[in-house]
Amino acid sequence: MFTKLYEKIKKYIKENYLFLIGIIVILLLFNIELPFVIYRSGGTIDLKDRLEIETEYKEKGKLQMSYVTAMKGIVPFILLSYIIPDWDLVPLKEITNEKSYDEVIEEGKVYLNEGIDNAIMAAYKEAGAKIDITKTTNTVLYISDKANTSIEVGDEIISVNDYQITSLDDLKEYLKTLKVNDKVNIKVMKDNEYYDKYAYLYYEEEDDSLKIGISFKTDYEYKTEIPVKVKMKDSESGSSGGLMMSLAIYNALTENDITKGYNIAGTGTISNDGIVGEIGGVKYKVLGASKNGVDIFFCPKENYKEAMDIKKKRDLDIEIVKVKTLEDAIKYLNNL
Repeated sequence: MFTKLYEKIKKYIKENYLFLIGIIVILLLFNIELPFVIYRSGGTIDLKDRLEIETEYKEKGKLQMSYVTAMKGIVPFILLSYIIPDWDLVPLKEITNEKSYDEVIEEGKVYLNEGIDNAIMAAYKEAGAKIDITKTTNTVLYISDKANTSIEVGDEIISVNDYQITSLDDLKEYLKTLKVNDKVNIKVMKDNEYYDKYAYLYYEEEDDSLKIGISFKTDYEYKTEIPVKVKMKDSESGSSGGLMMSLAIYNALTENDITKGYNIAGTGTISNDGIVGEIGGVKYKVLGASKNGVDIFFCPKENYKEAMDIKKKRDLDIEIVKVKTLEDAIKYLNNL
């Protein structure tokens, strides 16, 4: 019995070996990951479907968050990127600082949670709704190879030269008052113990700033009279939806509907005091928003030129609006 089965299998392989080799090659091509990422135009997410907030106010239009579609560098996608104009092939090392694709995604989820907290706080403050921040925690996530420091990943930053640090913006502003090669004394907490550590400043030519070579996430604990929850999917990451989340929460908290029936989308990080920050991939977000019939697209001032360039190049029927703050976006919509 086994001899006959063996002979049948052997005969089938001999007669179909080219087909079987082809199947194996295709499977390998779809499972071999090369050190590249492919970016292409994304889409928009209606934030009404992502907010849980109990207010009576309704909007006539839409407030949407724009996103970029990023794909792993498997061979078929890489080949298609040479054919499809809006598929851009980017070396992984240019965006990951030697981290793996999965590590970048996980880091992005951390920044997503931080962005949601910032969006809630900025929106409540702008709407005049009560929100009390009860605790702030800054935990080190990453240390650059350029850093000369005793700080470790997982340290909680308390102060720098006795200057209290409550956010990354606080740290950046304080470092502007110092000089290259200055040594700063940093108080940190780890496992409920305080430690004194150090770092030396260096100049980063790429963004013309002084740095100590660390990045950290800021976690907030806060209380609100009107509870709000932002629901995100496991596949979503990054902080670039902060501005639009803030607008959606603000609109839910206030009687005046700022959408006025328009389909509005955009991108930009948000600080807890409403400052809009630069993002990556605005080209893909504008293309995705235009594809989805968006009327007005908000973007940070740093990304405005790139957004306008793609609008003109593709002759897109979409209004690009440059904003520096959450207040700028609200004023623009109120003046429509």
